[in-house]
Amino acid sequence: MNQQSASPLLLSARDGGILMLTLNRPEARNPLSENMMRALQLALDEVVEDASVRVVIIASTGPVFSAGHDLKEMTGFRADGDRGLARYRAVFAQCSRLMQTIVRHPRPVIAKVQGMATAAGCQLVASCDLAIASSDARFATPGINIGLFCSTPMVALSRAIPRKFAMEMLLTGQPISAAEAQRLGLVNRVVAGSELESETTALAQVIAAKPVATLKMGKLAFQHQLELGLSGAYDYVGEVMVQNMLHAEAVEGICAFIEKRPPNWPNP
Repeated sequence: MNQQSASPLLLSARDGGILMLTLNRPEARNPLSENMMRALQLALDEVVEDASVRVVIIASTGPVFSAGHDLKEMTGFRADGDRGLARYRAVFAQCSRLMQTIVRHPRPVIAKVQGMATAAGCQLVASCDLAIASSDARFATPGINIGLFCSTPMVALSRAIPRKFAMEMLLTGQPISAAEAQRLGLVNRVVAGSELESETTALAQVIAAKPVATLKMGKLAFQHQLELGLSGAYDYVGEVMVQNMLHAEAVEGICAFIEKRPPNWPNP
């Protein structure tokens, strides 16, 4: 039995309110194959209504975070009667749904990145709310080098970093360092490889301690207001603030602040 069939594609582990989802196909550079994306989609969907999960971390095993789509798998689609047309449409639709699920998920999602994240792997990092990278991590959208422009990764990348830098990555295919990724805003922090686990967990624990309904409300509002014009964004978040003020978490949090005591958050 080979490694791929012996081990699950996606590992799932809970530590209190933190859910760790780990891509587990290191021998193939953790590609976002159809099955890998399906497993990740199901894992994320399962905890949408689970208030005991406060934060999700996406990580991977081996020296590479993710090399993106499984090009060997996708090349095999060309044997179909339509030269792969239907399968290609299905794969990219599946990928788009997965990335939007991460963006719109009610729980904050943190990418824990070691090694290289390329193409859809870079897209996965850019889609997460936060990212911690080891100092040896690298990021690239190298599709241009094989005649396949990274058009779907472009959506997440161009929303995570300044446009001209995104275009440079897309047009040249050249990788950027973890330090450069931090400077551009693709990742939040860069740490030594030996500290990646502890730093990511520490950040997740800080967020997990916050009131869960407020986290959900805030993340969804942040993402939605980005899609609106300035006036529309203020109208929208103004109503969000009103509803937030009426919520039991805000009532308790403000009272605790005034009374100079730790808040006793209500059960979600």
